[in-house]
Amino acid sequence: MSEINWHNSSELVHFEDALQFMQNRVDQIIAGEESQMIWLLEHYPVYTAGVSAKEEDLLNKTDIPIYQTNRGGKYTYHCPGMKIIYAMLDLKSFFAPQAPDVSKFVEFLENWVIAILAHYNIKGEIRKGRVGIWVVDENGVEKKIAAIGIKLKKWVSYHGIAININPEMSGFNNIVPCGIKDFGVTSMHDIVGPVDLSQFDQIVREKFIELKSKIFVS
Repeated sequence: MSEINWHNSSELVHFEDALQFMQNRVDQIIAGEESQMIWLLEHYPVYTAGVSAKEEDLLNKTDIPIYQTNRGGKYTYHCPGMKIIYAMLDLKSFFAPQAPDVSKFVEFLENWVIAILAHYNIKGEIRKGRVGIWVVDENGVEKKIAAIGIKLKKWVSYHGIAININPEMSGFNNIVPCGIKDFGVTSMHDIVGPVDLSQFDQIVREKFIELKSKIFVS
């Protein structure tokens, strides 16, 4: 697998700036001008709509900006306290010597999040037909803790993962998150209380490397 550049942003990033950066970077990766990249950051409050978003899933319009995107999925919400992991990866390289596989890549992303959560003693689970990662709270209720939505251009991925660490959860009340009405959302803080985030970005990287080495031939 060719080199991956890991970048951590310590300051909040506007979504439109991140989107423009990703689109440019993907074109550069395709052209062989730049390395692959995984970018960890947090956004200013924003709603984004994927290609499957429905108008009725936007319940209330607020002063929080809304952006239409070309990623998979429906409406989602980003804000401080939510870790965003943008994966700009060449899937031909990622899966080599096997053929690239979109469904297996999504499964990899899901298991990556599960491994990150497990480090903090949180049991994340996959639910068939419901993209993202789910947890069962103390009352036995399933809630979503992480969203996943990607886009491919000539087998190079972008967009990625959002993990709820300790966001302002009320922002989810204005949408039907990911178009799923029957289940709520939660955060790491809601489940285990205050989370020591001093090594969070490093854990994200370590779990990626561990999982990749177990599943694929480099």
